[in-house]
Amino acid sequence: MHACSSGATKPTEVLSSEHRVIEQLLDCLEQVAAAVGQRKPLDTADARDCVEFLRTFADKCHHGKEEDVLFTTLRARGMPTHVGPVAVMLGEHEEGRALVRKMAGALEASDAKAFAESAEIFIGLLRDHIAKEDGVLFPMAESVLRPEDRVEVLRQFEVRERDHMGAGTHEAMLAIAERLAGKYGVKRASERTAPAFGGCCHH
Repeated sequence: MHACSSGATKPTEVLSSEHRVIEQLLDCLEQVAAAVGQRKPLDTADARDCVEFLRTFADKCHHGKEEDVLFTTLRARGMPTHVGPVAVMLGEHEEGRALVRKMAGALEASDAKAFAESAEIFIGLLRDHIAKEDGVLFPMAESVLRPEDRVEVLRQFEVRERDHMGAGTHEAMLAIAERLAGKYGVKRASERTAPAFGGCCHH
């Protein structure tokens, strides 16, 4: 089931539920990368699946919804996107993309150490990023979104799933996350709750 069709009435609930799936994958990626530090061979098949998930689900789908739909709506409601929390989030999206490109490049070069190093940096970045969105940005977003905005943003989320991702892509990405979670014994998304975050994401 798509996060968008799970009965959520707020766009931030959809995005936060997707955060739990991404956290599930990050825990798996952490174990894939840790093997290198333990002088074990890198499981390149699992590493490639992690990169595919991050490029497709975390970036194209999840970050795409944020950037092209939610953040656009927030800007229309007067929230600046060139400074403040949204600007910070956009910057971190770009940092994450650069790190995923490094991971992919390291796999192509059969450089396990470089893959693990980029993966570890990425994991720290994204966990912090998710905490800031759940704890700071999303509550701010809910304070400015109108009821009609929520309906329209949810509709556009569904359109993005259908038209930008392609049939079966969402399910294929969830299957990757489930396979890896089973292999590495990590907590499933359904067992996770949004983390508390008490800081501020202004730089």
